Amino acid sequence: MIVLDENIDEPQRRRLEMWRIRVRQIGVEVGRLGMKDLNEIIPLLHGLRRSTFFTRDRDFYDPGLAHHNYCLVYLDIKPTETAQFVRAFLRRHGFRTQAERLGKVARVHQTGIIYWQVGASKSARVRW
Repeated sequence: MIVLDENIDEPQRRRLEMWRIRVRQIGVEVGRLGMKDLNEIIPLLHGLRRSTFFTRDRDFYDPGLAHHNYCLVYLDIKPTETAQFVRAFLRRHGFRTQAERLGKVARVHQTGIIYWQVGASKSARVRW
C-alpha cells in the first residue's frame, strides 16, 4: 500500500493516479486530517499491512524509525516534483516491490536516494 502524507497536494496525487499508481492519503482514505506526525502516524503505519509512506516532513528521516512492516520516504524535493520523484523511486532497482522497500527509511532528493535499513549500521546511497 502506498500512503501519502496530507502535506502532498491534490494535483500531485492526481498525477500519480493518472500514472496508475494506487495511493491512499492521510485524512482521505487512511487516518484523519491533522494527525500528529510521529506520535500518531507511526502507530497507524504499524497497524497497516506492508505500507510505503511518502512525506515532505523531515522528521520521518530517522534511522531509528526503521521497521520491517513499512517503508518511510522523506521527499527532499520541490513540492511540484513530488509525483515525478515518487514514480522514479517506485521504479528504481531495490525499491520496486513492497518486499524490497520494507524496513527502509529513505531520503529522496535530486541526485538520488539515501536510505537506512533495519539492522544496518550505516546508510546506503543510490544515484539516479
